[in-house]
Amino acid sequence: MLMHWGLAITNACNGVTYVTRFSCDIFGFYVAFIYLQKGIQVLTRQWANGEPAAYLSITVALLVLGAAYLCGVIGGSTLFQRYARKFIEDYGTPLTIVFFTGFVHIGRMQGVALETLPTSKAFFPTQDRGWFIHFWDIDVGDVFIAMPFAILLTILFYFDHNVSALIAQGTEFPLRKPAGFHWDIFLLGLTTGVAGLLGIPFPNGLIPQAPFHTNSLCVTRQVTDESETGAGKGHTTRVVDHVVEQRVSNLAQGLLTLGTMSGPLLIVLHLIPQGVLAGLFFVMGVQALEGNGITLKM
Repeated sequence: MLMHWGLAITNACNGVTYVTRFSCDIFGFYVAFIYLQKGIQVLTRQWANGEPAAYLSITVALLVLGAAYLCGVIGGSTLFQRYARKFIEDYGTPLTIVFFTGFVHIGRMQGVALETLPTSKAFFPTQDRGWFIHFWDIDVGDVFIAMPFAILLTILFYFDHNVSALIAQGTEFPLRKPAGFHWDIFLLGLTTGVAGLLGIPFPNGLIPQAPFHTNSLCVTRQVTDESETGAGKGHTTRVVDHVVEQRVSNLAQGLLTLGTMSGPLLIVLHLIPQGVLAGLFFVMGVQALEGNGITLKM
């Protein structure tokens, strides 16, 4: 937390002016493959319940990938009305997760024991401990041992958060409001400190979710190119008209995340098979690779 605040106070975020688009693309390329690797890792664990569970999980994961990818293709096509395409593009993936969570209970598939998302009690840590870490019981020597790891974590968050912010505020998005890199890193330090006291994963910038969020807020329009001649005359392309810049969606995401800690939603989340989650990892990885600058240049 203190290191993050030091970066914010000393204007260290000015260093992002030297970060090129290639650095952002190669980092996003790396994170996309991590999602793909995570999906494969989840599927390899399904053999613990036997071959039927493993093969069913693989099938469901590939179906989730295909259905969610198809929703994205429909969103960029000329099928249906514009509002229908936008709905399918924005909500196709979560609806796919809901559908295939129930799909595995149809017919003979309900007799296959599948691993589901593990959950704990409502508003309770995963391990049997209190909410707060007893930092006052930690030895002074352990604090100095942890300092090198804290420096590495700060460097990672500095690069990861600023790169995700750069990608989410790229030139392809016609944003009107200015960026706030120093303020962001200050708030990130605050949330990192709170997460350390609670013993929960540290929050930081996300790739590719951050640019996906910006892209979902884009309002597009069809433009006809009249300058072309021959068969290409009148060709239409979709361009971004403006971005709906607001804070409601981010706040709603945070509140929904908090809501998932409640008892009823934990029961619902526990029903999601791990094969469906593996498919979700594949979806995020493929979509990130599809829009990545490295992939587009190949």
